[in-house]
Amino acid sequence: QVQLVESGGGLVQAGGSLTLSCTASGLILRINDMGWYRQAPGKQRELVARITSGGSTNYADSWEGRFIISRDNAKKTVYLQINNLKPEDTANYYCTAEVKSMITFYAQTYWGQGTQVTVSS
Repeated sequence: QVQLVESGGGLVQAGGSLTLSCTASGLILRINDMGWYRQAPGKQRELVARITSGGSTNYADSWEGRFIISRDNAKKTVYLQINNLKPEDTANYYCTAEVKSMITFYAQTYWGQGTQVTVSS
């Protein structure tokens, strides 16, 4: 009913930049918050940033600055720009969206399959 598809990951050198994209599709009435999480090998999945439908942002820890979240509501797409990449940024990056679909009574949280980011030193 609702799908999230990420793109933009890959292998980059330390110091470089990437922009990840995640587009929602399906029987969507409304998308509330969207966000990005990441999971490094052997670690738990952790929040990177979230953004409301109005554009208010929230970053975990002290990542604001290197990580920039944005969205295009018309395209149902959320972006994550990562600058000055470091080897410790290597992880699988997942997008998430709280979606009110046409066939559910309440909004539900959906996850993408993830896109791998690998940073070489």
